[in-house]
Amino acid sequence: MTFYIEPRKADMIQSEIATATYIPDILFQPGRIGSLAVKNRIVMAPMTRSLSPEGVPGPDVAAYYRRRAEGGVGLIVTEGTWVPHWSASDDPNAPRFYGEDALAGWKHVVEEVHTGGASIIPQLWHVGQLFEENTGASRGHLVGPSGLTGGFGIMPTPTDEPATQKEIDEVIDAYAKAAVFASDLGFDGVELHGGHGYLLDQFFWSESNIRTDRFGGSGIADRTRLAVEIVTEIKRRAGAAFPVVMRFSQWKMHDFKAKLFSTPADLGAFLYPLVEDGVDAFHG
Repeated sequence: MTFYIEPRKADMIQSEIATATYIPDILFQPGRIGSLAVKNRIVMAPMTRSLSPEGVPGPDVAAYYRRRAEGGVGLIVTEGTWVPHWSASDDPNAPRFYGEDALAGWKHVVEEVHTGGASIIPQLWHVGQLFEENTGASRGHLVGPSGLTGGFGIMPTPTDEPATQKEIDEVIDAYAKAAVFASDLGFDGVELHGGHGYLLDQFFWSESNIRTDRFGGSGIADRTRLAVEIVTEIKRRAGAAFPVVMRFSQWKMHDFKAKLFSTPADLGAFLYPLVEDGVDAFHG
């Protein structure tokens, strides 16, 4: 989100920032993300903690998030949580967003955060080709746009087959199911992790997506199609008013120099189809 600071306040910020005595009033003003009213503009960003054994968020996780809510944050975006897809996860201790045990844990998280006075959305996550070998998870066939891995100056090389239409349909279904779970549990919306080189970002990025079908293409707008279809299905199943946030990034976990966009026009071409299809806010 972008905030406008009045010119008369700019000088105050400049002079007082060294002592951190001035906080822009706008941070404490209510905001909106689609249909969601948020009490202030302070958002807790997601961070993987790997403290949910077998993917189940326990009472300690609920207490962790409640403390942040009680501290005054307006909106919490949870740590990344696995969508119900067979190749989504590479960490058995990161929370999943499926199964009765995990969903019961998330229900407790929602209740505690709402009691603490904040709104909360889960970050829905699929690693795609970006599988970490040292997490204890077993590597099988990985789903990605073109079956390529690489980075840090290493040319992407084929390690798996490109995702089939059936596999892509399964991914869309997994995200939509997770969004419905979120709505049913009382979450205030969802965030789709489309950054840092994970699955959705792999479709966005020209280096990892060399498909020639409708999920690829030379233009950045062409490569948003998977994300667009996921958003469409979420809005169809969870309701048009259910807030959807999209996270995106230039850099990737395996390539900090990577860029999705080189110009404002490229950025606009990326954002436009996502906004048109129902994304309510972006997390950059």
